[in-house]
Amino acid sequence: MFTLQTISIFLELIIVLISLRIAISKKRMAGYGFALTFGVYVFYDAVKYYNYPINGELLQILFFIATVSALLSIWLIYKRK
Repeated sequence: MFTLQTISIFLELIIVLISLRIAISKKRMAGYGFALTFGVYVFYDAVKYYNYPINGELLQILFFIATVSALLSIWLIYKRK
């Protein structure tokens, strides 16, 4: 049965695919950053939802990487003229 959480994970995966499409077809670096960010979110949410035995410290590091990636991506969009 699909729950709201599984639907959210699926939507995050769609964001990854769209971001990669933007990065590749439009040659925008921010697309790669958002793909990385939401790719980590997919992994993070799936690990939490399905109770995979992953080290909590590793998840914190990945979440931090996703946050930095999102920050850099939005900065690239802001700086673009």
